[in-house]
Amino acid sequence: MSVDKNMKVLVVDDYKTMQKIVSNLLRQLGFTNVEVASDGGEALKKLRLDSFGMVISDWNMEPMTGLELLKEVRQDAKLKPLPFIMVTAESKPENVVAAKKAGVNNYIVKPFNAATLKQKMVAVLGPF
Repeated sequence: MSVDKNMKVLVVDDYKTMQKIVSNLLRQLGFTNVEVASDGGEALKKLRLDSFGMVISDWNMEPMTGLELLKEVRQDAKLKPLPFIMVTAESKPENVVAAKKAGVNNYIVKPFNAATLKQKMVAVLGPF
C-alpha cells in the first residue's frame, strides 16, 4: 500500500518559524496538503473538525503540550489510530518513555532535515 501524499498533515508548533520549517520539509517530500496549529488546543479543534492523515507535533507548547495533545488524541475513539510524530529539542530518555507510553508512533529530535523526517515518516506510514 502506498502512502497518499495528498493526505492532510497537521503541524503543531507554537513557533511560526518551526511551523514553516516543518511545512517546507513536508513539501520537499511531496506532501502539499499541510495545515498548522499553534498549540494543542487549536490542534484538537482542527483534528475534530477535519480529516487528517498524520500529526507532527512539538512537545514544548503552552497552554497544552504535545504530550497532552497526544494523550487527548489517543483517548478519542475517532482520532486514536492517527499516526503521531513528536518533535522535541530534548532527547531525554524519560521523555521518550513518556511519549511511547502515551502512544506516540515516532519521535524526532531537533534539529532535523528532510531525510530524517522522511525516515521517521516511512517508519510510521510505510514507504513513499
